[in-house]
Amino acid sequence: MFSCVGYGAASATAPLKPLTFERRECGPDDVQIEITHCGVCHSDIHTVRSEWGESLYPCVPGHEIIGRVVKTGAAVTRFKVGDCVGVGCMVDSCRHCDSCTAGLEQYCDASPVWTYNSPDAAFPKEGAYTFGGYSRSIVVTEHFVLKVPETLDPAAAAPLLCAGITTWSPLAHWKVGKGHKVGVVGLGGLGHMAVKFAVALGAEVTLFTTSPSKVEDGKRLGAHRVVISKDAEAMAAESNRFDFILDAVSADHDVNAYLALLRQDGHMVLVGLPEKPMSVGAFALVGKRRSLAGSAIGGIKETQEMLDFCGKHNITADIEMIRMDQINEAYERVLRSDVKYRFVIDMESLPKAV
Repeated sequence: MFSCVGYGAASATAPLKPLTFERRECGPDDVQIEITHCGVCHSDIHTVRSEWGESLYPCVPGHEIIGRVVKTGAAVTRFKVGDCVGVGCMVDSCRHCDSCTAGLEQYCDASPVWTYNSPDAAFPKEGAYTFGGYSRSIVVTEHFVLKVPETLDPAAAAPLLCAGITTWSPLAHWKVGKGHKVGVVGLGGLGHMAVKFAVALGAEVTLFTTSPSKVEDGKRLGAHRVVISKDAEAMAAESNRFDFILDAVSADHDVNAYLALLRQDGHMVLVGLPEKPMSVGAFALVGKRRSLAGSAIGGIKETQEMLDFCGKHNITADIEMIRMDQINEAYERVLRSDVKYRFVIDMESLPKAV
């Protein structure tokens, strides 16, 4: 084991501050990564504050990790020292259930080992749990490490490991492409990536937003059309139009208003996570054989395919870089939706020692 510097919270109400913790040594199948950048996801805030169940403390979040390989185990074949790599929301899974063998580790029957705040059987200590990317380094089994195209800005590539794959996976699964009319609901960290991907895949893309101030930004990101969802007449004009709608909103909202915009056999997929249960009208689904589904991140193979696509099409997130010591302020700004569209931490700003 070796000592690692990170930033974490001691309790659900404590601010994040510098700390040290132990990482496992690089084993035969492991890759040790020096972290250069880490994106800030709303999930980090939920976990740090125990809003999705009781978290383990100290909690070191971060699952949009970019870095350079500094060491590889003897059995590692896909990576070498100096490679630019990424680590997303998972660092392991059972690897033998039907989901895992299908390359869908995010749906592992035993639950994936999440990148932070998850029981860590690989660590040589009873009761261990994972620590995330707000840290100097991380050790991950080779299977869960991703190659990041050298052509991409590493800072702007970090959010691809969560915001990117969360929106890419449903677009790929439902085979969105040329000739499809696609709606994207919400322009935030997830929504702005959904717009970029759907446009790059050849779809005609309409952004739905409650904010007139986001119209021009939506068009800058590539949306062909922008509809203000508070405008009842504008929404009515979109009825029975869309093949596919991706809902990236986590605030409470009426999904029925968007289901009515789907064509016959159209699909609406939720990637946002509203706190309260939704009310869904059966007639909106039955009348046109529409479907409502959900989707969570993506498997390792799919995530690598997304990164390769991003390298080919030069797609990254719109980011604002911050220092590590600005993280508590950044959390408050995320809660106010005061970021376009993802914070990324420059890990060079992490203290060398605590």
